[in-house]
Amino acid sequence: MTVISDVLIVLLLLAGAFFSLVAAFGVIRLPDVYTRNHAASKSATLGVMCIMLGTFVYFLVEHDLFSSRLLLGIAFFFITAPVAGHLISRAAYNSGVKMWDKSVRDDLKNKK
Repeated sequence: MTVISDVLIVLLLLAGAFFSLVAAFGVIRLPDVYTRNHAASKSATLGVMCIMLGTFVYFLVEHDLFSSRLLLGIAFFFITAPVAGHLISRAAYNSGVKMWDKSVRDDLKNKK
């Protein structure tokens, strides 16, 4: 393995761990279900994708193994996780979950 690929793998794994940590802090610290869901869906998606991409590069460089399953997993996760987060937030809004009292904008208020 070359130094450049080692650095790339380490950076991708560290970035993935960082974004996953940001998602965890967001879920713990943010005030309502909508902001928590936003933190979980966006940051966790990016974190998992970085970790999977780092794994893909590792196996490609170290073992000469092109894993199409990892690439399909990255694509599937990239498509489904934000959509699921959006649907969860929309379901919470439609079921009457209140927004944070300091929220300044409600784009869906007049669309019912």
